[in-house]
Amino acid sequence: MRPLPFLLMYMEETKENVHRSEAQSTERIATDLPKRDELLLTPDEQRIKEAFTDHDWNEIKTADSWVIFKVMAEFVEGFDKLAKIGPCVSIFGSARTKPDNKYYKMTEEIAAKLVRHGYGVITGGGPGIMEAGNKGAFEQGGKSVGLNIKLPFEQHSNIYIDPDKSINFDFFFVRKVMFVKYAQGFVVMPGGMGTLDELFEAMTLIQTRKIARFPIVLVGRSYWQGLIDWINNVMLGEEHNINPEDMKLINVVDTPTEAVKVIDDFYSKYLLKPNF
Repeated sequence: MRPLPFLLMYMEETKENVHRSEAQSTERIATDLPKRDELLLTPDEQRIKEAFTDHDWNEIKTADSWVIFKVMAEFVEGFDKLAKIGPCVSIFGSARTKPDNKYYKMTEEIAAKLVRHGYGVITGGGPGIMEAGNKGAFEQGGKSVGLNIKLPFEQHSNIYIDPDKSINFDFFFVRKVMFVKYAQGFVVMPGGMGTLDELFEAMTLIQTRKIARFPIVLVGRSYWQGLIDWINNVMLGEEHNINPEDMKLINVVDTPTEAVKVIDDFYSKYLLKPNF
């Protein structure tokens, strides 16, 4: 008896699928074997290469789903731990600042004064300026919050954070939400790229009215004056990319007493509450 036509078609299709699967397996094995050049790639070069690698929809969907759950978990932990901390001020600055640096000592004093004036202190939880902020708050018996971020260098938790107020983040954007949501002011000490990122994040959210206005204090006129001059002369004066009123969002001071006074004066007129 001759096979039915549909059975012949099925047998032929099955044979083609087997050949195709074998070919794909061979190709995958060849692809998966590391080439000599790939073994010489730096970690950054490997990440760039992987970004251009084709992934099927299932791989993308699975990876993205896990990222969503990780992001949600970080938000939940942050909201849960910080919901009842009360009025706090976030202090930003370089992780590279040493304890004998004048800005380290100024940060300690600012944090101590803030605690004595009824505020808690939030920092990025790491060394340098962050450590100084937590230290000043801790030694005064105030609330000392550390929002740490996992980085390949520089960052590790300092010892002056309250154990129940220490949170580790993988995602910068989740961490920045916590800084903004639970702070009633920012004190910005000299720092690098991360400090500038946090400064302009706060300014942008206020400028665009995504959050209510709160005081931003830059400490160290000699450090910040070049940036302020460029914003005034180029961004505002030459290119008109911001409004004159935007420059009123920041206050530049030189002493711990001046920094705390800016925040005290601002909130003498307003009721303290989370920003959003």
